Amino acid sequence: IRTVLTGSTVTRYKYQGSEINVILKGADIYDQGIASLSDLMINTPVGSLIPLSQVANIELAQGPRRIDREGQVRVVTISSQIYQRDLGGIARDIELMLEDYSFPAGYTYSIGGEFTELQDALDDLSLALVLSVILVYMVLASQFESFLHPFIIMFAVPLSFSGGALGIFLTGNRLSVPAMIGAIILAGIVVNDAIVLVDYINTRRREYGEDLKTAVTNAGPIRLRPILITTLTTSLALIPLSLGLGEGGELLAPMGIAVIFGITVATLLTLVFIPAMYLMLENIAQKIKVIRSNNKEEA
Repeated sequence: IRTVLTGSTVTRYKYQGSEINVILKGADIYDQGIASLSDLMINTPVGSLIPLSQVANIELAQGPRRIDREGQVRVVTISSQIYQRDLGGIARDIELMLEDYSFPAGYTYSIGGEFTELQDALDDLSLALVLSVILVYMVLASQFESFLHPFIIMFAVPLSFSGGALGIFLTGNRLSVPAMIGAIILAGIVVNDAIVLVDYINTRRREYGEDLKTAVTNAGPIRLRPILITTLTTSLALIPLSLGLGEGGELLAPMGIAVIFGITVATLLTLVFIPAMYLMLENIAQKIKVIRSNNKEEA
């Protein structure tokens, strides 16, 4: 039937160095209507000829132009373009609408394409973020030769994340891959101010013999200037990136915005939060040492 209606290539004819397809096709009368097609004579296994109407019911109906399969299951792909909205928000709206939709038996849906790629990228970047925090702590612990002081310094990281999230929200952007990359960058650079402050506190306690509260009080004003200079140079250098200048610059703008807001907020809070945490944890550590020494003397 396919040969009669659409034709099929039965051989190739060579002519002057080129090959020409030889297509075998039935008469045009058979595709002029159902009645003509019903009279089409077909071969049987025993070699006799019978009309097609003897073995088939022919009727007009709608059918797919093509059939696509994934994992041996028929699929239909529906795609669209994004306009003035973020990909994640559109996907959530579609899922909310489809939750109340009753699908026929055997039908399911899944959201793929760029949304799936975005989710996979965010998962990978989340893992990278956790690993970066762990690596930074390990490096600080080896340099300070202490587990307590790097722990105090690492408190600057969540402060920077809150600032980056605030910047993304205020500028009307959404969480994206560049924004996550900005968060990973923050995990490595916001600890610089805390390192400068904590290291100088330790220096004053060790070399000048100052007590805990005096060393913390004196270290802050002295290290304020280098901390502000470090923050300003980093923030100013990222302003062109955050403005989204140039072709495709708007894609990387969230990264610059996250870093600028994150490092600014972290710096302002570091000057207050880190000294307070240093005092609190050092007092706790000293009390623990006193308790342990008393227990040893009693034993």
